[in-house]
This record gives sequence, C-alpha cells and structure tokens, in this order.
Amino acid sequence: MNKLKAWFTILATVFVLMAVVVGYTAWYKLFRVVPQPEFASPEERFKYGSLGGEDSSGLPYWIVIVLPRMFPEYLPGPGGYASLGIPWEQGRDLPVGFSVKTVGFDRVTNTCAVCHTASYRGGEDEPAKLVVGGPGHGTNVQAFFDFLTKCANDPRFNSDNILAEIATVYKLSWLDKLIYRFGIIPIVKKRIIEQGNNFAWMHRDGMPEWSAGRDDPMNLTKYFMLELPEDGTFGPADMPSIWNLDKYTKNMSLNWDGATTVARSVIIDSALGLGASPKAPFLDIVSWLRDYLGKLPPPKYPWPIDVKLAGQGRTLFEAQCASCHAGSRTGTPVPIEEVGTDRERLASWNKDAAIAANKKVKSMGVDRDPMVEETLIGYVAVHLDGVWLRAPYLHNGSVPTLHDLLEPQDKRPQVFFRGYDVYDQAKVGFVTQGEKAERIGRRFDVTRRGNGNKGHEYGVGLKPAEKTALLEYLKTL
Repeated sequence: MNKLKAWFTILATVFVLMAVVVGYTAWYKLFRVVPQPEFASPEERFKYGSLGGEDSSGLPYWIVIVLPRMFPEYLPGPGGYASLGIPWEQGRDLPVGFSVKTVGFDRVTNTCAVCHTASYRGGEDEPAKLVVGGPGHGTNVQAFFDFLTKCANDPRFNSDNILAEIATVYKLSWLDKLIYRFGIIPIVKKRIIEQGNNFAWMHRDGMPEWSAGRDDPMNLTKYFMLELPEDGTFGPADMPSIWNLDKYTKNMSLNWDGATTVARSVIIDSALGLGASPKAPFLDIVSWLRDYLGKLPPPKYPWPIDVKLAGQGRTLFEAQCASCHAGSRTGTPVPIEEVGTDRERLASWNKDAAIAANKKVKSMGVDRDPMVEETLIGYVAVHLDGVWLRAPYLHNGSVPTLHDLLEPQDKRPQVFFRGYDVYDQAKVGFVTQGEKAERIGRRFDVTRRGNGNKGHEYGVGLKPAEKTALLEYLKTL
C-alpha cells in the first residue's frame, strides 16, 4: 500500500512538473511581453513605438517579412511594401509606421505614423525628407488591406510554403516551427480572411478606390469598429496633418466635418481603429502622443521665399482668407451650401453613428470626451500651418496644388496622379503629371464618386500677379 501511494505521489509530482513546464513554455512562446527598447528620440517613438495592440491585432513578424516575397503580384507594383507608398528609412526592415514588439513572438502592428508621415523631395535625384505628423499623401491603405486579404485567400498561404520561405531568411527552432505550423499560421490565415470579409464593403459596385493618401475614415469606424449595417455611403478623405495640436482651442472642431472637438478623443478613436487594445498602458500611450503632437511644430518651407512678394501676399491673405483660416471661423464648420465642396464625406457620418461610437468606446472602459451627437452641417475651416506640405487640397484631396485651388472649378485638373513626392515649388504642391508621376502615383479622376473638386472658389477672381503673391505668403505659414 505504501509503495502504491509512493508511486501515485511520484506520478502526481511528474504530472505537476510537466504541467508547469508546458504552461511556462506556452507563456514564454505565446504571451511573454518584452518592452520595446528605448527610442533615440520622440520622433523615433512616434514612427515605430507600439500602440499596445499586439495581442489583439499583431501579425507575426516573420510572416509579414515573407509575404511580399511570396505574393508580389498582389502588391501595386515592385519593391515590396514600398509599393504601398509608405516612407521607408534606410537600414530598416519595415516601413515607417510598422512597430515590432515581442508578445510571445515578434509581432507587427501599425502606428499613427503609417498615415501621418509626409515625404517630399526637391528633385528627382534628391533623397526623400520625412516629416512626422504630416499627411502620408502616398500611403495606400486600401492596397495594404487588399494585399493581406488576397494573400490569405491564396491556397499557397499554408504552413509548408510559409515555413519554407521563412527558412530562406531565418532559422526557426524546432519548437517554433511546430508552433508556427499548427498554431500561428492557421490562426493568422483565418483572422485575415475574417478581416477581409469585414472590409468587403470597400469593393461595392460603383465605389472607386480610395487612392494614395486617403481612406474612408467614418465608414471604417461604422463597419469595422461599430459593426453597423452598410448604408451605401462613400466618404473618402485625405490623411490630415496632426502637428501642432495645441492650436485647437476650446470650441474648435476636429475631423474634416467637426465630428469631434477634443484632440485626445481623436487620438483614442484612431488608435482603437488601428487595433490598439484599450487595456493598460493604452491611455498612457495616448497621453504621450497628445503631449508630443500638441507641441510638434509644423515644418518650415525648405526653399527660398521672396520676402517682398510674400509681404504683398499677406495683405491679400488677410483680405481674402483670414476670416476662415486665421480668424473667428477657424476651426468651425462652414455650411456645405456655402463652401460647395463634395458632399460624400459629410454624408458618411451622422448623429446615430456618433451615439453608437460613444457607447462603444465607453463599453471598452475608455474615458474620453464624446463625439458630437448632432447632425453635422459642413466642413471645418482648417488652420493652415504647414499648408505647403498638405497637398492635395480640399477634404478629399481633389485639387493637386494651391495654384489649382485658386483657379475657377472648371479650370482645375480633371485627372491627375496622387502619391508622387517630388515637389512643385511654383504651384505649391506635388508634381501630379508626367511619366514618373504616372508610374509611381495613383490615377485620380474627379468625376468619380467622392472625388469632386467643385467649390471653395475663394480668391479665384484675383489677378495672376496677386495669386502669385498669395502663394508666396502661404509658403510661410
């Protein structure tokens, strides 16, 4: 009897030890959180710092690395992720806005920088200069979603093929291979397909592509975050600049249509939309972003400015533009009947959606100032700090340059190419025509739904010399 009891004790001990080993191994390989190393600067943290969504929305690093090698045909062009128009710094293995953090295994998530890092060049042979907080006018968000979905639906997206491709660049341990083969790869495939189904509304009949530098922000919120039924709206909008957030004082509105009045709330909603988890330290990350972006200065125009001409332009600005963009109406919505620009973005959000969004965020345990629960009337008269780098113009990016914006609406370009980063100093905007622009950019047709370039005909009656002076002044803002 004593021997039998001893055997039971030994077996129980062995079982407990095995359970501890298995449990610890599972925790270590799947859930262990390793803080990211200290970043060299706040700018680096903005570009590559985690928003805290790895456990809920992170993709395995090695899968992210090999997908462009396995499925180049699903990208917009050659160059891997660079073909998505996202800035990519030399020496980095992933573009700006791709954060890598270890949660069990290395996982990749996106940061605010993927949509809010501007890139420009003074000429074809110059290296690109990056400006954090600027609009990512080349970033093709829709193409990234489509790429992942097409990869996951391809029969070649399987454990054998992915492990074979990983083996060409990195040697996984035998245990990691097992985890990838029977756990990580099948789960990732399933989740990407599910996510792709949630984005099927992007490809409804009659819907043009978002194009470079744009997304459909309020519909992303409605269908992806709130899971509201599709309502047939289509509201493409340009990526905005998010520098100098302290300029938004009390009673000013944010978002293109004034849906929010507090910058912190916009950051919270945007981060949650990127897949960030509301768990701690989420609000600490939000607070850091708000403080950093609050005082981040707009970029100065990098080329020579004719000071005398700019002085003449300032007088014109104060007479023609200041009431909306540097006065009492700044940061407030201008009725759509007055500004006359494309209505589609405005129609994509409403009071009921705002109520649903406020309830959803509250249910996550996140305390933030609510979105405006009322019918919105138009588009916000925006601040113009750093306006030289915010091309194309209007809320939907339908006018390529400030020069074009000062032209009557029937003389504005009808077709141009978005996403090329060589700068046009004369017209104050990016080059949007020619072989290189056509090869690198995305074709934009103002006759397509949501792309209208009508309205905002302020200053169109100025003489050519006056327009030139006004443009010179706008470079100084």
